[in-house]
Amino acid sequence: MSTYTLSFAHLYGDLMNTYGDYGNFIAFNYYAKKIGVQTEYHLVSLDDKFDAEAFDFALFGGGQDYEESIVAEDLKYKVDDIKDYIENNGPLLAICGGFQLLGHYIEMADGSKVDGISVMDHYTTNMYQDNLTVLKGQRLTGNIVIKNNDTHEEYHGFENHQGRTFLGKDERALGTVISGNGNNGMDKTEGVIYKNVYGSYFHGPIFTRNGNLAKRLLVTSLERKYPGIDWHSQLEAIETESF
Repeated sequence: MSTYTLSFAHLYGDLMNTYGDYGNFIAFNYYAKKIGVQTEYHLVSLDDKFDAEAFDFALFGGGQDYEESIVAEDLKYKVDDIKDYIENNGPLLAICGGFQLLGHYIEMADGSKVDGISVMDHYTTNMYQDNLTVLKGQRLTGNIVIKNNDTHEEYHGFENHQGRTFLGKDERALGTVISGNGNNGMDKTEGVIYKNVYGSYFHGPIFTRNGNLAKRLLVTSLERKYPGIDWHSQLEAIETESF
């Protein structure tokens, strides 16, 4: 039995997993086991409690507009605990719809508006402005490459979204777009970093193609729960895989 254990929460993994975001857990678990760390997977879905003190890492994946609207209603009962988790530096990976719902609101493809939980300061619109004319947004799809401005790592992935997200106070981009569209196709930002929350539009999923990011967030989780151990050096010795 491993001495070290991380409790992994998958928020709405039965509803918000359209693009195989569960693969992020597979990659996270792979690297954890390589250094003798056990992971415990917990699905947290409709009517379930999210205990901010019970989890060491959380994943919030993407979904279709219908599922996203259902999840938005349930999130109202979890907002305080999710906010506590985030503000206490809980590591969280939010992809596409999960990323959007942590912000203020989302304008859907049909023009309706879904409220997020406003635990972060971004918002997502379905419109954009071109030459002073407001136009309905087209889908932003295709391969994408970004560069993390803090670590200078490059991340590769695939994006497929109609929403255009604009970052707010105390938020910085996960990376600057080298090729592709990013959050909104306008300001060269992709994803978000706020405290230990990492958001992105990368499907595929992001951890399976970018093991360097998976290992980085695994180290963050381990240092938060088990400080005083050189987790970084242990993971540096593990070869980064492409799943």
